[in-house]
Amino acid sequence: MAAPVIAVVGGGQLARMMAPAAGELGVRLRVLVESPTSSAAQVVVESRTGAAADEDAVRALVVGDGADGVDAADVLTFEHEHVPNALLEALGAEGVSVQPGPAALVHAQDKIVMRTRLTDLGLPCPRWAALPSDVVAGPAALGAFLAEVAEPGAEVVVKTSRGGYDGKGVRLVDAADGADDWFAAAADGGPALLVEEKVPFTRELAVLVARRPSGEVRTWPVVESVQVGGVCAEVVAPAPDLDDTLAAEATRVAVAVAEGLGVTGVLAVEMFEVPGVNGPRVLVNELAMRPHNSGHWTIDGSVTSQFEQHLRAVLDLPLGETAPVARWTVMANVLGSSLDALTDALPAVLAAYPEARVNLYGKDVRPGRKLGHVNVSGDDLDEVRRRAAGAAALLRGENP
Repeated sequence: MAAPVIAVVGGGQLARMMAPAAGELGVRLRVLVESPTSSAAQVVVESRTGAAADEDAVRALVVGDGADGVDAADVLTFEHEHVPNALLEALGAEGVSVQPGPAALVHAQDKIVMRTRLTDLGLPCPRWAALPSDVVAGPAALGAFLAEVAEPGAEVVVKTSRGGYDGKGVRLVDAADGADDWFAAAADGGPALLVEEKVPFTRELAVLVARRPSGEVRTWPVVESVQVGGVCAEVVAPAPDLDDTLAAEATRVAVAVAEGLGVTGVLAVEMFEVPGVNGPRVLVNELAMRPHNSGHWTIDGSVTSQFEQHLRAVLDLPLGETAPVARWTVMANVLGSSLDALTDALPAVLAAYPEARVNLYGKDVRPGRKLGHVNVSGDDLDEVRRRAAGAAALLRGENP
């Protein structure tokens, strides 16, 4: 019996980090990469170059081509959500196993669709409203929302409904004319806008869920995610000083999202922890239907990593144990570097922090770019955080 073939759209670090798990399971990865030098293309043998929006390229990745000996994939999955939904619907109608399916994936592609569905499910979200794509009606609706939910001079959050990530497509405004350029773009065919209250959160949490088509669900411990400039800089697993009741509620909400939206594979549910009259509570912030930065700690800190779990889930295989293997695991992202090549720092990093698990993505250095991460596990949280941060700093060319 031939090894299963998993087709992956996207050639970034998430697809790259699926490769070790695929090799261990004996599963074949076939990846559609943006260029021959993409992060995943450097480590995945079966890489094809093409755009995620190119129907011919996606079809060739999935259905194969007898002329060049490429057989059909058993399942199609993704390392990002930027794939035309109509194409996925057509492939599904033709019998291709698309995981997660387009009916679920649209909630990670369009924030208005996501907020509408979560509200219908009764799940906790910030107060929000869709805004008209009109240069007159849009600002008027924004002004009305400001008057309803914010104190005079306070800010609300305007978001593009599609295309935003890592802080992009998000703007704080305190006046009705604060997003006029975005309304003009929306009126000209750009993404529609929505507005949300600016949540007075105490910290950001994330829950990682895996669900397979036959319905089995597994979750990892709730983690704390620390953002810098809208980009994840550190993840602490499990979230320190998290009340058991709130942890259970965050997990319940995440599972309800996965089941209510019909998600298969790995789902990351990013949340705000906010104060409440009867104690802290959570509000859903963002969704990602794929392995996620908040789950990189699982590579070294959990019995089953998010990448192996995603492959298991999309193939509808039994899911793995998600228990931590250490009291604490901290992931520190390497965001930009002054070094020409991060590997130049390996002698210093590995000598100073021999317990650090370094994962570099093979990317060209650019300011603020996610170039890799470091995982450190141990029993003393302060020491674990210090050592993870120190190792990441060396990779950035700093002297911690």
